[in-house]
Amino acid sequence: MKIQELLPIGTVVLLKNAEKRVMIFGIKQTSTDGKEEEYDYIGVMYPEGYMGGEYQFLFNHEDIGTIVYTGYEDDERKDFINRLSQYYKDV
Repeated sequence: MKIQELLPIGTVVLLKNAEKRVMIFGIKQTSTDGKEEEYDYIGVMYPEGYMGGEYQFLFNHEDIGTIVYTGYEDDERKDFINRLSQYYKDV
């Protein structure tokens, strides 16, 4: 997936085969389970929010079944996405 297509923080999604919605609170995250795999997003249950590390979910864009609500976007986010896109192009 292209960096420019990443959903903004605050986006609420329903993952495929899930019953509970998730709110994205981070993008391009690396797992800390020793595998150091990279994921498109990290999210927490919606509407509960953060309830501890065991209730955070790493997932990729293709895991999303439905976008329920799209989060906030402004010039600062656009600049961040452009810098992130440049970083991944250079890596």
